[in-house]
Amino acid sequence: MSRKLSISLVIAVLAAFMGFAAWKVLLAPGDQPPDGFARGNGRIEADLIDVSSRLPGRVKAITVREGDLVALGEVLAVMDTAELEAQRMRSLAAIASAEAAVAVAKAGVSQAEAKLALAESEVARTEKLNQKGVVSQETLDIKRTEAQLSKAGLTAANAGVEAQKRAVDAEKAALKQIQAQIADSTLHAPAVGRVLYRLAQPGEVVGIGGKVLTLVSLEDVYMEFFLPAAAAARLQLGDEARIVVDVMPDTSIPATVSFVAPQAQFTPKQVETLEERESLMFRVRVRVPPELVQKQINRVKTGVRGVAWVRLASQNGLPDWPEGLTPPLMKELPDPAGGGGEN
Repeated sequence: MSRKLSISLVIAVLAAFMGFAAWKVLLAPGDQPPDGFARGNGRIEADLIDVSSRLPGRVKAITVREGDLVALGEVLAVMDTAELEAQRMRSLAAIASAEAAVAVAKAGVSQAEAKLALAESEVARTEKLNQKGVVSQETLDIKRTEAQLSKAGLTAANAGVEAQKRAVDAEKAALKQIQAQIADSTLHAPAVGRVLYRLAQPGEVVGIGGKVLTLVSLEDVYMEFFLPAAAAARLQLGDEARIVVDVMPDTSIPATVSFVAPQAQFTPKQVETLEERESLMFRVRVRVPPELVQKQINRVKTGVRGVAWVRLASQNGLPDWPEGLTPPLMKELPDPAGGGGEN
């Protein structure tokens, strides 16, 4: 029995030693990473989106709570639209009135056309009578003037029709504006995400741009960290990366380099010596694949701290990932117990 116990104890000690050695090689913050690799400390991040009201008004309803997962386009909140609905009804009445005015103006055109036709007929008849000496030249001039006035009246009537049509267009544009405001009063999720804060409650009045909710967008989950200039220069966009979070030290998450800062973030006042040049740091962002985020969306938490690993290109190409940084299949990622908080 004591022999078996001794063997088990030796195995446990060896396992602990190997685990400590792996931790020292891969994760220990004070040690240098293996050749061909670089790393930096960071935390899982995602963009915050403020869901705001475009117009001032009263919050009628909020359909989600803090922590809820929301889909793209999902209704999050509804503003009170009683006043806008009244404006819409008034606009519809104004359109009907303007269309009736168009009908009246068109009737005026028909009347002006008939009056012009009569005046032209009288001019033609008066000219014949004037040629026979039955009517005077003055009478003919009067008839011709009346015909010209009738023609001008027809032009004015046609212009009146166009003016009334433009009035209808203006009222319809006003209706579209009101309808757009009513549509904007329903606040939709601009991205897949999780509700971080409820900043207003039903019944509260918010101003223009008043914030109602804050979402954590889960369409772009990433980690940012800093690398020295020598390492950043050997990175390219699209390079593979790995993320090891503190709450899952035995699991590496695949990622991709999506951003390398074009200029140094920490720059001494005078860069003269080699040591000073080495202190230049560049901000790097590695992005978790969206398909992985979608498959593990109920487990994704922002604010979780960890380490991001990248491979550095050389004349021999990219080194192979060591065993400790070979990621499991997406479906095999474990569910961390007590995974970190949100930012």
